[in-house]
Amino acid sequence: MRPPWRLACAVFLPFAAGYFLSFFFRNVNAVISKDLARELALAPSDLGFLTSMYLLAFAAFQLPLGILLDRFGARRVCAVLMCVAAAGALVFAWAHSFAALSLGRALIGLGVSAGLMGALKAFINAFPASRLATMNGLILATGGLGGLAATVPAEVLVARYGWRELFEALSALSVFAAGLIFFLVPEKRVAPTGEPLASQIASFGTIFRSGPFWRLVLPVVACLATYQALQGLWLGPWLYDVAGEDRRSVANYLLLSAAAYTAGSAFFGVTADRLARRGIPRMVTATVGACVALAMCCLLAAQVTVALGAILFFYGFTAISGTVAYAELIGLFPPAMTGRVMTAYNVVNFFSSFAFQWGIGEVLKLYPVSDGRYAAAGYGAAFLILALLQAAALAWMLASRGKA
Repeated sequence: MRPPWRLACAVFLPFAAGYFLSFFFRNVNAVISKDLARELALAPSDLGFLTSMYLLAFAAFQLPLGILLDRFGARRVCAVLMCVAAAGALVFAWAHSFAALSLGRALIGLGVSAGLMGALKAFINAFPASRLATMNGLILATGGLGGLAATVPAEVLVARYGWRELFEALSALSVFAAGLIFFLVPEKRVAPTGEPLASQIASFGTIFRSGPFWRLVLPVVACLATYQALQGLWLGPWLYDVAGEDRRSVANYLLLSAAAYTAGSAFFGVTADRLARRGIPRMVTATVGACVALAMCCLLAAQVTVALGAILFFYGFTAISGTVAYAELIGLFPPAMTGRVMTAYNVVNFFSSFAFQWGIGEVLKLYPVSDGRYAAAGYGAAFLILALLQAAALAWMLASRGKA
């Protein structure tokens, strides 16, 4: 029997390495966007599409992922998928066309699609329920650190070595993370549930037909997917084109937002649990955070650049608040469906992030480009649309509170 600290290291650290890389891959295009657009003559819609291919592939695999995790366990599934991410990083690094870049980005998204869900599944098997909130908070913070690394550190590496060399290194690191997961994580035999595969697949229909599921998910997703679309790509160009910042300042602002996201991950998890013990529902905490994030998004849509650091800090800090809904969502369905409920939420989140990220590029394409800069009015229109979607989802949730 391993000592508790050794078990924690053997389970947590390998999955943390994979989730760190998942977030790095997700956000790094915000730093290299201008390099990609210049080198391959990409239109804004092209840039939005290829970057969001990560999100599309990630989302498309969530439902099969839930079944695979239940049938084969997180160790084997995550190790194989991290090798797919490594292959995708190489394709991206060696690409000389829009199609090849998009393929590489999609393979990366597929490969890291189990980063969080696999970790949560492994933690459920390895740790008592009393420690799960702590482990989940730590893994979310690790992802935030990956987002941090995709800002100033990534900019420094790209400036010195180039974006292609960076992705070659990321490919090697993905193989290393796969090895950590496969060789260090203790084997956990998955007991057969007796539930036929067809029944497992059909259970997703039960989830997606649930009104309470959608009332919880839509406000959370509208807020988080908007932030992911911006932090993962469009906040960088907005800082160049609207705020007039240089490359280093853009990286610093992205670093600030990512740091706030990391801090918010820990803050909202701990705060929601403490307030819940005092009788304040977790979704109240999530709703307050979502309202602050919506206000910050509106300021960006209005092209407010005064106190920009504060705006981006509070945006990143509060956009993550909706993750406290995990506990509420799981409580809506039987315990045997936990994995499928989490991946159902994730598929909505990442399909929305894909649509938002691509959609911003489509809106920008409607406006003229001047000296390589996208139109400020285009950013304003795109960000305003997303803010209105967030407001509508929040209003629906609040208006339908208490309904079945």
